[in-house]
Amino acid sequence: MEVIKVMIADDHPVVREGLSAMLSREEDIRVVGEAENGVQAVSKARELQPDIVLMDLRMPELDGVEAMRQIGAHDPNIKFIVLTTYDNDEYIFRGIEAGARAYLLKDAPRQELFKAIRGVYKGESLIQPAVAGKVLDRFAQLSRQTQVPEALSERELEVIKLMARGSANKEIAAELFISESTVKSHIASIFQKLGVGDRTEAVTQALQKGLIEL
Repeated sequence: MEVIKVMIADDHPVVREGLSAMLSREEDIRVVGEAENGVQAVSKARELQPDIVLMDLRMPELDGVEAMRQIGAHDPNIKFIVLTTYDNDEYIFRGIEAGARAYLLKDAPRQELFKAIRGVYKGESLIQPAVAGKVLDRFAQLSRQTQVPEALSERELEVIKLMARGSANKEIAAELFISESTVKSHIASIFQKLGVGDRTEAVTQALQKGLIEL
């Protein structure tokens, strides 16, 4: 039977003792060490070479995210499970970006923790359902942000250049030999493509994106 070597990094002695006592009852899990701050976690991980580090994110001297980065840079074979009380988006994503293969809240059932340890040891990933929804929401948000905006047409570029000069719809229509209703249609399309709500925002965005020059 393979024994999974686990190190616990948490600044609360009661938490470390409780986790250690709980994990030690499992035949296939052995707690090889504990760390009370991020600096100690980095040092002990190098010394003890655990298979898995249970990492709290908020610790003195060096936070859990930076500790994971440093440990992972030295030994990429060590895997991390974030075990924390913090479930806000920023903590979740900083932990995942630093290399966490599982993210659990400290109130997770013990069987879920055991499952995470065994799964991560085998190369799997696990995110507690309470946290998973936030992960999916964040990825959807990032996807929307990284979508390439639809390019303005040649005619729309002509319209927004005239808008930048302060031309009214009637003046733009006369300049381009089109109707005012057509100008309004072009402006509505420009607003939609640039994700803005008025002429000033549209011109500002166009200038920032280098679509026009004053």
